[in-house]
Amino acid sequence: MANHSAANEAGSGDSHRNLLYLALGALGVVYGDIGTSPLYAFREAFHEGHGIVAIAENVLGVLSLIFWVLIVIISVKYLVFVLRADNQGEGGILALTALIIPKQGYQRLTSTWLLILLGIFGTSLLFGEGIITPAISVLSAVEGLEIATPFFRPYIIPITVAILVVLFLFQNRGTEGIGKIFGPITLLWFLTLATLGAYWIFQHPTVLEAVNPLHAIQFFTSNGSKGFLVLGSVILVVTGAEALYADMGHFGKSPIRLAWFTIALPALLLNYFGQGALLLEQPDAVINPFYRMAPTWALYPIVMIATLATVIASQALITGAFSLTMQAIRLSYLPRLAVQHTSPEEQGQIYIPGVNWMLMVACIILVLVFRSSSNLAAAYGVGVATTMVITTILLCIVQYQRWKWPLPVVILFGLFFLAIDLSFWGANLLKIRDGGWIPLMIGLVGFTLMTTWRRGRQILGERLRETTMPWQELQEQIEQHELVRVPGTAVFMSGDPNAIPPALFHNIEHNRVLHEHVIFLSVIVQDVPRVLLTKRIEVHNLDNGFYRVCLNYGFMDQFNVPRDLTLARLEGLEFDPLQVSYFLGRERVLASDKPGMALWREQLFIILSRNSRNATDFFRLPPERVVELGAQVEI
Repeated sequence: MANHSAANEAGSGDSHRNLLYLALGALGVVYGDIGTSPLYAFREAFHEGHGIVAIAENVLGVLSLIFWVLIVIISVKYLVFVLRADNQGEGGILALTALIIPKQGYQRLTSTWLLILLGIFGTSLLFGEGIITPAISVLSAVEGLEIATPFFRPYIIPITVAILVVLFLFQNRGTEGIGKIFGPITLLWFLTLATLGAYWIFQHPTVLEAVNPLHAIQFFTSNGSKGFLVLGSVILVVTGAEALYADMGHFGKSPIRLAWFTIALPALLLNYFGQGALLLEQPDAVINPFYRMAPTWALYPIVMIATLATVIASQALITGAFSLTMQAIRLSYLPRLAVQHTSPEEQGQIYIPGVNWMLMVACIILVLVFRSSSNLAAAYGVGVATTMVITTILLCIVQYQRWKWPLPVVILFGLFFLAIDLSFWGANLLKIRDGGWIPLMIGLVGFTLMTTWRRGRQILGERLRETTMPWQELQEQIEQHELVRVPGTAVFMSGDPNAIPPALFHNIEHNRVLHEHVIFLSVIVQDVPRVLLTKRIEVHNLDNGFYRVCLNYGFMDQFNVPRDLTLARLEGLEFDPLQVSYFLGRERVLASDKPGMALWREQLFIILSRNSRNATDFFRLPPERVVELGAQVEI
């Protein structure tokens, strides 16, 4: 009995240690973006373009807004409600969108189809955030050198660009190694935030009065439309909310919540209130209140820590962009891209060269064009606010359909949070002229690419099905031609599990032979993150040596067709894996005036198709045993 109790205590101790370890990791990855917001968010609320003067009344009003936004949006909406909307442990707006897709499928031009399009657009906007975050974060950190001494003023932009180039050049090494120090460095950063803030709060404790929401209300009544515009800057304090949700699968809900309530939230509040206390004493410090909080001797160390923190925040967004791209590819919203796995242990450790170089070029262009974090802040927030609105809408659908909440409760929930989200959204729309169009443009481009690819693949599948014949008719054709059966196994891959692969017809036409075993293989990606190995394969015996096989994957699983095809032997399909030949169809797509898509979208689909990664590498097929058979298809 004593041994059993000790074992329980040891298990409990290990569990607690693991929770703390995961919470520390979550601090580095999940809260990197939110954690670097104090560098610029509070300052931007008093940007000269808003016309808000840094007097005590306004300082307390802005602080009250920041306090309640962090509590209501992050602590309540995301950590209490949104994190509950997990798709088998995975989060993110794509996983949330998958939750609203009925098991029996959906039709175009329906409410479900429109909601899915909304989710795709929200996903596209996150790519915009992945571009702007590294640029504004690193630039705002390096600008601290200018506070230390004017000597560095001409070198701020070159130093920022150099840091970004190094950051993206190291992406192919993977984040596994550097990820081990993410947590400790970010913890040091949050401790720095808390220390600086606590010092100034101690100097002016009256700043804590901002906890009273009446100060936020008074701020709006005193400043009118100018106060509303400030919401476009206040949203910068919650820019990492969607990243928080997307990273749920890496750490779990409990570590993310623990890291927020014990470290991230207290440190952020202390720092924001500390910046407010500084402005109560030195209103002219509004130019850069974060660095003005630090004593002169500490400026250089704090700039160094801030730079490391922003690099970590940028790394998290870059890694998120890789994961998001992988999910979109698996769900057939993007063409196949070259994906490198940088860790043999962690499936999520991936590197996508095309996405990496695109992000690097875009980040550098933003820095060179906007030239200051304050200018970049004008472009930041529109995409975040739009994504927050979409998340609330999709969450309400999940609450009603999946969680079976009463409709009145869902409506009240939606009205409350949409009122907040739409207020931020409206304030940020006024920033479109000053750069807010950039994330919207990125989102629109991404949305166009994803919907065009998805629709193009559907049309291509329809055209290919028009050229195939039913299974019974195929059997008759085979018997009439008396084809020679040769030893071995032929695998004909097809995107449609109910169709006969066109490559089979081409093989019969050109080679006049059939293998002893013929497998029609389809890779099916389910609307779940992962599929259990026990449910990976489905085998149907069609008689006469023909089999239909489906390999089921989740959108977070790694494809490996040769490895998983061996599971068919457990289902009674005997074959030698070393004697398998893979036959793939390679379609040459041509645009036409047939109904389906506009001509320009057909041309775009053709370009995407030609640049898609070949199926051999994507499905990890052995190249020496692959035969490709071409066909010309008009869409």
